[in-house]
Amino acid sequence: MSSDRTPAPWHLWVVGVVALLWNGLNCFDYAMTQTQGDAWLANMDPTELQMAYFHGMPAWTHGAWAIGVWGGALGAILLLMRRKWAFQAFVASFLGWAAGAIYTVGLSNGMEAMGPWWPMLVLKGGICAFVIWYARMAGQKGVLR
Repeated sequence: MSSDRTPAPWHLWVVGVVALLWNGLNCFDYAMTQTQGDAWLANMDPTELQMAYFHGMPAWTHGAWAIGVWGGALGAILLLMRRKWAFQAFVASFLGWAAGAIYTVGLSNGMEAMGPWWPMLVLKGGICAFVIWYARMAGQKGVLR
């Protein structure tokens, strides 16, 4: 029984597992924020400005946040399953991140509220871009089906 499928390289498993852990933590944070609200946020010792910023976020930003985190988790699962749809899921995740970033940087006082934590916004976008590139490359090389 022969298969013309390209074997999965070791780095697919590393990228997939790390992406799943990263996005899993983000999904957990999203779920806890949505269900526990201020009680969950209080664990992070937020400033008054950060709490006001969070309470002032419009509903569409929460939707974008959901697309970002759940799309990333789905993309990681699909990557580990070696499915080409991982690319589309990661793109959806990036678009969710981008919508939130536009709100944070251009439509609100989000950068001021984030204070010294603003590099996390850049890091999240960089991770999104990396997994999109990785899934595309893996699909082009025949690793994903």
